[in-house]
Amino acid sequence: MRFPFGFGNMSGVKASKCTRVLRRLVLWVLLTNIMLVLYCLTNTTHVKMRGSQDDTCPLSVARSLKRNVTSAKSQSEECSPALNIMFMKTHKTASSTILNILFRFGEKHKLKFAFPDGRNDFFYPSPFLCSQVKDYTHGDCFNIVCNHMRFNHREVAKLLPPDAVYFTILRDPVDLFESSFHYYHRAVPLTWRIRGEDKLAEFLDNPERFYSSEAFNSFYLKNLLSFDFGLDNNLEADDPRVLRDIHDLSQHFDLVLIAEYFEESLILLKDKLCWSMEDILYFKLNARKGSSVSRLTPELRAKALQWNGADWRLYQHFNASFWDRVEAYGRERMSREVTELRRRNSEMKAVCIEDGGAVEARKIQDRRFLPWQPVGESSILGYNMKKSMEPKFRTICEKMLTPEIQYLSDLGVNLWLTRLWGWFKDAVF
Repeated sequence: MRFPFGFGNMSGVKASKCTRVLRRLVLWVLLTNIMLVLYCLTNTTHVKMRGSQDDTCPLSVARSLKRNVTSAKSQSEECSPALNIMFMKTHKTASSTILNILFRFGEKHKLKFAFPDGRNDFFYPSPFLCSQVKDYTHGDCFNIVCNHMRFNHREVAKLLPPDAVYFTILRDPVDLFESSFHYYHRAVPLTWRIRGEDKLAEFLDNPERFYSSEAFNSFYLKNLLSFDFGLDNNLEADDPRVLRDIHDLSQHFDLVLIAEYFEESLILLKDKLCWSMEDILYFKLNARKGSSVSRLTPELRAKALQWNGADWRLYQHFNASFWDRVEAYGRERMSREVTELRRRNSEMKAVCIEDGGAVEARKIQDRRFLPWQPVGESSILGYNMKKSMEPKFRTICEKMLTPEIQYLSDLGVNLWLTRLWGWFKDAVF
């Protein structure tokens, strides 16, 4: 059969396009299954290695470990700097910036980290087990636990001395949900059916249509804070179990920071850990470019708040306790400390950062400072380090600017599974 002029060519173009789409789909399915198999194999291996529930960090070992580390100096004579720390790293809460602070402090004082093996988290979203720690043997003691996990206090406590300080950070659940939706929705298959430009608004108009508690990665889109803490993220806000869970968390954590008041949070943390101002200097890591942030109307904010009601109760409780701590610390004293922190941070920016601020990923000149990007996008900002600076500042500038994945590699963590996933998402999406 002969086709009219141009028709055969058009059909060929469509067929070629369909073939490319089909090949891409097949590749995606194949690689996804490979990744899941690798995940299951590595997770199963670690679970099988798990020993007695009663294995704990002996106090004698903890004291010996503390004697062996570099002595940390504090401006205060009334307390000793805390060296044993558990930071519960929550998602999308400025926790990567805190992680950088902990990496620098631990490296400076030669502290012993409990790191994951093969990836940058402790087999999240599986509940944490001691056996997920790299080279763990029963009774091992560590100074710092700080990578992403699904919190399991009983298991975490086995790794740390009894005097360990537990802290975490929360963020307004509406803003957290907006950030999480942007960052993870391409990794949640149920959201692929959402049409239109404003996918977040369509989701909030009828979330049950695009959400199932049993669906792959669905936890990213409902009460993510609750899920990170090992709780049931599908409970409604008025469920009595939510208050019980909040009470239990209050017993486990010595300090809960609030992302919206990040500088005040760091001052409280400095006070709690008996650290110096130098120890908490920071550059904001993993920030998003403004154009990628959805501006929620009051109506959409109300819907997001209702959808994440359990997280809202969690946030309200610890936000209130946070301000009780600020009052006890002293408002005027807090104001002076925050001003000093800002001054010191500004000095470091002037020393370390080219043009003084963050840039888009495509403008980052050194891949050492290129942050991890969400699936299918390059919306996370990073920095360029100044090419000319005094040699005495080069090391500290490099460390302050280094994103999580690269810093973990610098600390000797093997991230083969994380890097394989990174290659996969960049190649397919």
